[in-house]
Amino acid sequence: MTISRRALLAAGAVAGGGLLTACGGNTGRGNGGGGSGPALSQWYHQYGEPGTEQAVKRYAAAYEKARVTVQWRPGDYDRQTAAALLTDSGPDVFEVDGPTLDQIQGGQVADLTALLAGVEDDFNPAVLAPKKYDGKIWGVPQVVDMQMLYYRKSLLKDAGLEPPGTLDALVDAAKKLTTRKTKGLFLGNDGGAGVLGGTPLYAAGLQLVTDDGRPGFDDPAAARALAKIHRLYADRSLLLGAPADWSDPSAFLQGLTAMQWSGLWALPQVQKELGDDFGVLPFPKDGPAGRPAVPVGAYAAAVSARGRNREAAEAYVKWLWVERTDDQEDFALSYGFHIPARISLAKKAAKLRTGAAAEAVRLTTDHGHAEPLLWTPAARTAYQDALSRIIKEGADPDAELRSVLRKVTAELDRVRNRKP
Repeated sequence: MTISRRALLAAGAVAGGGLLTACGGNTGRGNGGGGSGPALSQWYHQYGEPGTEQAVKRYAAAYEKARVTVQWRPGDYDRQTAAALLTDSGPDVFEVDGPTLDQIQGGQVADLTALLAGVEDDFNPAVLAPKKYDGKIWGVPQVVDMQMLYYRKSLLKDAGLEPPGTLDALVDAAKKLTTRKTKGLFLGNDGGAGVLGGTPLYAAGLQLVTDDGRPGFDDPAAARALAKIHRLYADRSLLLGAPADWSDPSAFLQGLTAMQWSGLWALPQVQKELGDDFGVLPFPKDGPAGRPAVPVGAYAAAVSARGRNREAAEAYVKWLWVERTDDQEDFALSYGFHIPARISLAKKAAKLRTGAAAEAVRLTTDHGHAEPLLWTPAARTAYQDALSRIIKEGADPDAELRSVLRKVTAELDRVRNRKP
């Protein structure tokens, strides 16, 4: 996806209740779960959605072939797991925003390819792709989160507008919908630089990184698309300084904006308060080679390569995240609002079969794109900084992207040539 997986998924947690401070260094080993056999520790980042912690502990207690102890990890979870994987006392099984390229190339995570034998095609390909490296699968996607454009049907109808199907139409609609009381579009309080990321590039038919590991936006269409995002800012069509940022739908619900970019997690609240007076769209395509774009992301279940009971840990991951489809659907939809990572589950889940929820599933299946594994933090930072200057300062998109291309090319050369 074009925004980092961490930011996308954390947004859902923030909207649901936020994160707490870090806990201590207890690894969670010891007696736990309801089974017999080897002791396994399992880590999760702290979800803001009530009931999730109790659910994952219930799943673990039902496993009979090992004693699984679940540890809820508040605070900077990514840093905690990165440090723990360098030791022999880290978790056996852990939820991960990745795994990252460093963790894979460093031999810190186990190859889980065999666990998905016969069912790999049932996992959403957009979120499975970043879990693959060197032809192997390093994490099993748990649920899918996605972003989309919410719009008020009544406001568009009153303005004589159709839902925008192109980026040009979005720019025009945002301007026409802007009044003294309501802005046309909300992309976040920074004008969209943080949340959009590479989404406009995908909408122009481009990529962040190509399949052969090269920058995928060395094309004039990239600058043209980003210039249109600046136009939204320059036209004063964007809501800025809202009481809550893009992950929270309150600006949309309070009538501060006619359209808002947000996440699937906001859908139940929007539906409750607006009834049928809203619709959802992908980020609209731009240019003749363009296509609708839907950023997606997924935490994955991974296994430490240094765990004392690696085979038992892999068996547990297969049991929970491949075989236990009822638990997978429960995890996705009973505590928050996510799409199961399995395509078959997403199609049959009752909560996702009608209305805007069904449309969100279709958009994710047809147009979903995830941030590629090779899009490293250094590459992301270079691009995000340039995007912010383009949007807010009117910096020349061609010049900014040329600079980003140089930095990203060097970074991709570095990671492709790095030895384990």
